[in-house]
Amino acid sequence: MALVGAYVLPHPPLAVPEVGNGNEMQIRRTLDAFDEVAKQIAELEPDSIIFITPHSIIYTDYFHISPGDSAKGDFSDFGAQKARLDTVYDKNLAEQIAVQAERSGIPAGNLGERSPKLDHGLMVPMWFINKRYTNYKSVRISQSGLDPSHHYRFGQCITRAINNTASHTVIVASADLSHKLPGSSYGTVPEGAEYDRKVTEALAKGDFLSIFMIPNSLKERAADCGYNSFLMLAGCFDRRQVQARLLSYEGPFGVGYAVISIMPGPADDSRDTLRQYSEIALDAAQQSKLEEDAYQTLARQSLEYAVFNNKSVMELPAGLPADLLQRRAGVFVSLYKDGRLRGCIGTIMPTTTSVAHEIIQNAVSSGLSDNRFDPVEPSELASLVYKVDVLSPPEPISSPSELDVARYGVIVTSGMKRGLLLPNLEGVDTVQDQIAIAMSKAGIGNNEPVEMERFEVIRHE
Repeated sequence: MALVGAYVLPHPPLAVPEVGNGNEMQIRRTLDAFDEVAKQIAELEPDSIIFITPHSIIYTDYFHISPGDSAKGDFSDFGAQKARLDTVYDKNLAEQIAVQAERSGIPAGNLGERSPKLDHGLMVPMWFINKRYTNYKSVRISQSGLDPSHHYRFGQCITRAINNTASHTVIVASADLSHKLPGSSYGTVPEGAEYDRKVTEALAKGDFLSIFMIPNSLKERAADCGYNSFLMLAGCFDRRQVQARLLSYEGPFGVGYAVISIMPGPADDSRDTLRQYSEIALDAAQQSKLEEDAYQTLARQSLEYAVFNNKSVMELPAGLPADLLQRRAGVFVSLYKDGRLRGCIGTIMPTTTSVAHEIIQNAVSSGLSDNRFDPVEPSELASLVYKVDVLSPPEPISSPSELDVARYGVIVTSGMKRGLLLPNLEGVDTVQDQIAIAMSKAGIGNNEPVEMERFEVIRHE
C-alpha cells in the first residue's frame, strides 16, 4: 500500500521557539519526539502528507478538504508574526479523497472554506517536519460533527484515494488530549487523566476498537480536541495490522500532549474494527430494549411506526399504565445512538390529552424534526436508545440559590425568548453553567433581564 506511515502529533503553539520564548523547554520530551518523527518522515520520503486538524473550519455534517493550489499561515495569533509557513496542496489526492467519499455516501469536499490561512493544528506539526523534510505536498482535512462511524469510514476513503493515486503518503492526526489536567486554565477534572491514559494505551497498542469504546461522557468531561482525528486515522488502517509506538506523553500546562507513530503492517481481515464496534453497539441497544419501561417502549414504537409507515400518528397500544393515560404533562424524548445524542424534542407544558400522546408526538419529532440532525433512517432504528423525561409543572423562582442542577431543570425567559435545560445532565456541574446554557439556547444576552422557573422530572432511561 502507498500509505507508508502515520503519526499522532499535538499542536501546542508554544512548542515553536518564536512563540515559546524559552517556555518550550518545559515540554522537552515532546520536542524530542517531534524531532524523532521528522527524522522518520525524512527517511520515508513521502510524496504527500495529509494533515487532519481540529482547528480548521468544522461543519456538523460535512468533512472539509481545503481547496486551492497552496496556502500560507503564521503564528501572529500567538505573538510571532515572523514565524511563517507555506505549503503546496496535492490537488489530485484531495480530489480523489472527495471522489471516494462521494462513492461511499459520505459528505465531503472543498466547499465552504471560510479562510485559506493555515491553522495551528497543521502548522505546529509542519514546523517540526519541515526542519528535516520539505519535499512533499500536503492535504488539509477537518474533522466534522458526524458520528464516530462516519469518521472511521472517511478514513477508509482516504486510504482508497491514496492507493488510487499511488502516492507515497504519510498521515498526521493533529490532536491534543485532555485540556483539563492539573494546572489547566480550563479547570481540572479527574476524567482528564483517565481519558489520556485510555487513549495513549489504546493507540500505543494499535487497539482502535478501544478508541471506539471510550464513553462519550468521558471524552466530553476531559475536553479533548483529537478524538475524531483518531477515528479517521484508525479507518485509514482498516483490516490491516499496525506497529504502533508511544514516543512521548506529558501535560505540564494542563493539556495532554502525546506523540505516537503507527506503521502499516500486512492485511488482516480480523481487524475489521467498524464491524466489531457496530455489533457491540447493536447488542447494547438490543439489551436496552429488554430493560425498557412502558414510557420508553411507547417512544420507540411511535418512532418506528412513523418511519416505517410514513405516518406520525400511532394508535395507543393496549395495556398502558394508568399514569400514561390519565395524566397530562410536558415531556422530553431523547434519542441516543452509539452513546451520542441523535435527537431531542420536548414540551414544557402539556399540549395533548395525556402523557402517552405527548410521548408519541415528541418521539416522532425527535427522530424526524430535530433540525440539528438528519431524519432517522430505517437502518438506524435498531441502534437507538430512548430516554423519556416527564416534567412537573414549572414554578417561578427569584434566585439561582433555589436551583439544584441534580434535582431541578431551569426555564429562562426574556421577552419572547425562552430556553430550557433539563436537570442532571452530564457535564453541567453548577447552577451557573445550567443557567448560562439555557440562556444561550434561547439567544438571551448576559445583560438582558431574565425570569426563571424550575421544574422536576421523572426520568425513564
